[in-house]
Amino acid sequence: MDAFWEPTSRQRRQQPVVAVRPNDDAPTPGAGWPTNIPAVAQVLREGIDLDPGVTFLVGENGSGKSTLVEGIALAYGLSPEGGSRQARHTTRATESPLSDWLRLQRGVGANRWGFFLRAETMHSFYTYLEENPSPRGDVAFHEMSHGESFLALLESRFDEPGFYCLDEPEAALSFNSTLALIAVLRRIADEGGQVLCATHSPVLAALPGAKILEVGEWGVRPAEWGDLEIVNHWRSFLEHPTRYLRHLLD
Repeated sequence: MDAFWEPTSRQRRQQPVVAVRPNDDAPTPGAGWPTNIPAVAQVLREGIDLDPGVTFLVGENGSGKSTLVEGIALAYGLSPEGGSRQARHTTRATESPLSDWLRLQRGVGANRWGFFLRAETMHSFYTYLEENPSPRGDVAFHEMSHGESFLALLESRFDEPGFYCLDEPEAALSFNSTLALIAVLRRIADEGGQVLCATHSPVLAALPGAKILEVGEWGVRPAEWGDLEIVNHWRSFLEHPTRYLRHLLD
C-alpha cells in the first residue's frame, strides 16, 4: 500500500514529494538500529521537507544517508533492490523497517513515476531485466562495464519527470562519467523531476542549484558545498597527499 497522504490546506508545487513525516505509530528513537542513527532519529522526530529539483544527502559511511534514501524510496513504492514501482525482484531482504514508519506528502497532480538506483544491487537488477524484457527494449547490460551499464540505464529509465532516488551512484563511475551523471540530474530537474541522492562524492554534490543536506553525528543539516567536511578533506588530500599517507604507511 502506498504511503501517501494528500495536503488539505493549499495547493503545493507539483513536485512528487513535498515532505516526509513520521507515522503516528513511528517508534521513539532509541538504542536499536536504525533509530539510533542520529539522522534517522531526527527524521522520526521532525520529518524532513524536500525541495523541488535535486537534493543531495552527503556524509561518511554509516552516517545514515543510504538508510534515509532507501526508506523514502520504499515509502514511495519503489523496489527495495532498485527499479521502478513495477519492478519485482529480490535476492535477500536487507532493508531497514524505516519505510513502514514514514508517510509522504505528495505534490497535487504530480507524476507518480519513480526509479530507485542503488549500486550494490544493479547486477541482480540487470538479470531481472533480461528475464522480464521491457517493451521499450534494452541493451545487454551484463555485457557492458559497470560504469557503461549505469549510464545506459540512466539514458533509458531517467526519461520523464518523476521521483528518482539514487544511492551512491558514483561508486560505478569514473570522473568523466560522474560529470555525465551531473548533466542527467540537471536535465531531470529542468524537466520538472525530483532527485534524492545519497553520495560521498564532492564532484557530484557540486551540481549548481542543488540542495545539500549534510548527514552525520549531528543528524541532518543544510550545508553549502564549500563547507562540507568531505570537500575539505578531499581538498586537503589533493594539496598534500603525502601528509595524509605518511601517517597511514608509517
